[in-house]
Amino acid sequence: MSFARRPRLLCLVCQLRAFSTSYRLLAEQGPAAAKASTNKSATNAKANATTTTTNAPKPPKIVAPSPLEDAPRAYGKRVEQFTPKPLSRPIGMPLPPRPGENTGIDFRTLKERRDDFVDYDKHLKRREELKSKMSRPYFRDWGNLQFHKGKTFIAPPRPFKRDLSLFFPNMYGQTLLKSDRTPHDTTPALQGKVSVVSVFSSMWAENQAKSFVSKESNPELESVLEQYKDVAQRVWINIEENTLKAWLIKMFTGGIRKQIGEPNWDRYFVVRKGISDDIRENIGLLNSSVGYVYLVDSECRIRWAGSGPSEDHEREGLVRAVQRLVEETPKKS
Repeated sequence: MSFARRPRLLCLVCQLRAFSTSYRLLAEQGPAAAKASTNKSATNAKANATTTTTNAPKPPKIVAPSPLEDAPRAYGKRVEQFTPKPLSRPIGMPLPPRPGENTGIDFRTLKERRDDFVDYDKHLKRREELKSKMSRPYFRDWGNLQFHKGKTFIAPPRPFKRDLSLFFPNMYGQTLLKSDRTPHDTTPALQGKVSVVSVFSSMWAENQAKSFVSKESNPELESVLEQYKDVAQRVWINIEENTLKAWLIKMFTGGIRKQIGEPNWDRYFVVRKGISDDIRENIGLLNSSVGYVYLVDSECRIRWAGSGPSEDHEREGLVRAVQRLVEETPKKS
């Protein structure tokens, strides 16, 4: 049985017909196809340009080094030489304070405590915190007093701008009120007024803070506070985490009451706990043996700050800053 051999090539008529049809189709679609190809190329080029512009790296933001970067601390590497620098930018917490924060009280439920107890990652974090506290030399803060009597930074010549200033944290402590022995938050006492806040942890530190604000050291400030007493005020924060020293403060509470006067009893806070390392780093509270003074506006923003023993230009700058903030504070009707 034989099969007809299939021709390898089409006949000339079929080839001519196919060629003519294909040529006509290409001729008809040519301008449209070319235009579509051109538009597509332009769209792709535009998209690539947009992507390139979007993904282009932004110019690096230049941030001035913090004046507290090289300041001596109770932890970390020991500093052999230090000269305090003026505050070149605001210090403080990034978020506004709220009552109930930084109380040092554990509000966790039994279930939450149990979950944290079996959480290995939290165990490691707590272990690092304990190691950091145990490795701190006990007398490091006293040793750092050799650098300009412990002065951490120099006060700025003028107050920081309101929109750039950071916040003073909430603290929680007992006041000198006889009728109310329960601890209170500091934030409600600061809101709505211009406050000159003295922060200290010892008699040495308290005397340093007094060099900024006391009647003997800065009588001009005393007269300004008296003149605008409906808008400006003084606040004392005595941080004492040591149980024995806190007991001594309690014994001499009567003398403190006489010293500051009865109208100020509700603005003297004895803070026992809740001051974390993060708070100390943000507000520049780097030495527990040094006194600090903060000028806080009606929104709890730190507008000015001083540390250690005061200098003449710092006291004058504090008075000018208080007067300026008093002018900015809206008067209560």
